[in-house]
Amino acid sequence: MRTVIRAGLPMWTFRVLTVPGRRTGRAIQTPLAVFEQHGRRYLVASYGTVNWVCNLRAAQGKATLRHGRHLESVTAVELPADQAAEVFRASLVAGPPQVPKPLVALYRRFFVLPYLDVDADSPPQLFRDNARTHPVFEIVSG
Repeated sequence: MRTVIRAGLPMWTFRVLTVPGRRTGRAIQTPLAVFEQHGRRYLVASYGTVNWVCNLRAAQGKATLRHGRHLESVTAVELPADQAAEVFRASLVAGPPQVPKPLVALYRRFFVLPYLDVDADSPPQLFRDNARTHPVFEIVSG
């Protein structure tokens, strides 16, 4: 799937995030799902504070998102843990929009849940605790 997305073929709500590397300044591309909730769009760091998160922070949220041939300049703002926890839980429960539910269930079970200390039935406080190590960014402008 990563290869297909990077090749520029649109897949559901997956985008290629391009952000300057914090050390080299070279453009770093990472395929990510964009989650939507209440008319807003989010990037959720399901795997924790990984390179794309550190690079996005260093770039003050300035990046581009590519979907197929469409390129969008964006600013992403990191949410405080309380707000992030709600989006984090919703993204875990629903999965990426438009992706078939059986595919979401398999992906979540084998590729997401092993990296988390929560599951869909965890209490809100546990999501708040995990949101500190699994940042959520709201895409606030284009």
